[in-house]
Amino acid sequence: MREAKSKPFKISKHTVWEAYLRVKANRGAAGVDKQSIKDLEKNLKDNLYKIWNRMSSGTYFPPPVLRVEIPKGDGKTRKLGIPTVGDRIAQMVVKMLLEPLIEPCFHKDSYGYRPGKSAHGALEITRKRCWQYAWVVDMDIKGFFDNMSHDKVMSAVKCHTDCKWILLYIERWLKAPVQLTDGELENREIGTPQGGVISPLIANLFLHYAFDAWMKRNYPDIAFARYADDIIIHCQTKEQADKLLQCIKARMEECGLELHPEKTKIVHCQAGKRRGAHPIKKFDFLGYTFRPRRAKTRKGNYFIGFLPAISDKAVKRLRQQTKGWKIHRRSHLSLQELAKLVNPAVRGWLQYYGKFYPSELHKVFRILNSSIIRWARRKYKRLKRSLAKATEWMKKVIMKAKHLFVQWEAGYVNGWTTRAV
Repeated sequence: MREAKSKPFKISKHTVWEAYLRVKANRGAAGVDKQSIKDLEKNLKDNLYKIWNRMSSGTYFPPPVLRVEIPKGDGKTRKLGIPTVGDRIAQMVVKMLLEPLIEPCFHKDSYGYRPGKSAHGALEITRKRCWQYAWVVDMDIKGFFDNMSHDKVMSAVKCHTDCKWILLYIERWLKAPVQLTDGELENREIGTPQGGVISPLIANLFLHYAFDAWMKRNYPDIAFARYADDIIIHCQTKEQADKLLQCIKARMEECGLELHPEKTKIVHCQAGKRRGAHPIKKFDFLGYTFRPRRAKTRKGNYFIGFLPAISDKAVKRLRQQTKGWKIHRRSHLSLQELAKLVNPAVRGWLQYYGKFYPSELHKVFRILNSSIIRWARRKYKRLKRSLAKATEWMKKVIMKAKHLFVQWEAGYVNGWTTRAV
């Protein structure tokens, strides 16, 4: 990038370059200007210079955020805000400098969007603690990202940096308008859109002070796991859970937040001898359902444990995605081409949902295997009228090329004779 005169804010050109590389690696959709990464790269040197120049001079104003609504499992939609590619690079510049200042203060059981932390880590510690504690408070914050106080966010950021340009741009990002699908601009006085590069860091910092630090200060002996705004708290007794929940409600109100009245609940982690009359005996966390399940010890003995497995909502979503591929209509493809189409998604499913109680994934892969059967019956005339012959064909293919499909290689080969999709 070209040289320029001294600027009021000292921002390294190398930092802008590194931010671009990270944004490129993360991919992502275009924002309101419809500019993609490839479009930006057509004149990369000048485009990155403009971002650096404006940020360094204090004249960078973020463009509106494009609102996109993503369907949720309950029929509602989740509102995402998609910044432009250039704005994502600018946000990444701030994140790269701010995150190392904030990260050391975070609670050890905060797992969301943090280096070295993961959803699997949150699930694993929750699984272990469900054996140690009989009760859980399943906490859901209503519209968390839409209701964060800008003043409280800025107060939290100021606890960790006095850098003027970092504070300036975070405040501008908080107040950047949202562009609706009809093109209308909506000003924002509260909240931050999900989808921005800086939003997860801001959200984590907000909840660190609103919840994590508050819990550590007032209830140091009570264990919890938090992944962004998804929070599971473990209690020894029902009375303790009831009392804690009331205190948390009051605390959230102090912070301008509200617990969802229907989704927030107290759960009895009943397993083995810990059976009781409490009506709620399961909860969902990060795409998994925790509930009593049959398990086997290393010696081969069966017992009932309170264990996580892929949730029914996740199963439904993956099955819908499988049906959406319309595999049976792709008879023009070879089997190898079909595998190339579905394997990347299936590999991701296995990596995430196969971590705990993987046998539940048979519910998903029965549909996928049945879809391949249906594809074969449309492609090969000799199989068209006989499901039995198509089943034998599938068995022979698996015997010869089990590695072809990811789910076959992982052992999900049963149930292919179920009704075709």
